[in-house]
Parts: sequence; structure tokens; C-alpha cells
Amino acid sequence: QVQLVESGGGSVQAGGSLRLSCAASGNIYWTSCMAWFRQAPGKEREGVARIYTRGGDTYYADSVKDRFTISQDNAKNSLNLQMHSLKPGDTAMYYCAADFRIGGYCDTEPQYWGQGTQVTVSS
Repeated sequence: QVQLVESGGGSVQAGGSLRLSCAASGNIYWTSCMAWFRQAPGKEREGVARIYTRGGDTYYADSVKDRFTISQDNAKNSLNLQMHSLKPGDTAMYYCAADFRIGGYCDTEPQYWGQGTQVTVSS
């Protein structure tokens, strides 16, 4: 089992940058994958980015490709999301997630979730 705590959210103007971090209580080395999701008011939850622990393969939603970068620091038990060129459409609650199952389910329904950190982008 692992507990996830996000940080780094805040308010920024369009075009700005933020770096989200997710601190894990357990050893994330044993995860199959970790991911960032987001949910804006009145919208469905959306997968933003995910990373597979073995091999480091990463995947991004088309809406954030070339602007966001996901990274995992096993030594610090943390997951990060560097966000550049932020847009008002990026405004949402951002959630960190982790999955330990073989193959990972970070594109659908990961096992463990954090409480979220709010990102607000103003125009």
C-alpha cells in the first residue's frame, strides 16, 4: 500500500509554469506505473500523463504533449509533473496515482490516489 500527497499547485497566468510533486509513503520502485490525472469542474476526469517504472516509457494526453513532462524519482519516492505554457484550459484539480499490478492500469483506474492539488490558470 502507498499513500500519495501532491503539492505544487497554485494560480498562474497563461503562459506560465508550475511543477507538481507527489510524495509517496511507500517505495515506488515496486510500482508498475504512476500517473497524473486532472478533473475540472463539470468535466470528467482525464489522464494527463503516465510513466512506467520499468523502462521509463511515458505517455501524454494530446492536450498537454510538448508542454508537460512527467518524471519519477525512485530515490526520493516522488513523481513530478513539470508544466509549461499553461493555458486556462489546464485549470483543474490534479491527482497523482500509482498502480502495482502487473502491466499497470495507469491509463484507466490506478489502485492508489492522492487527494489532489489545485491548478488555476488565468488569461
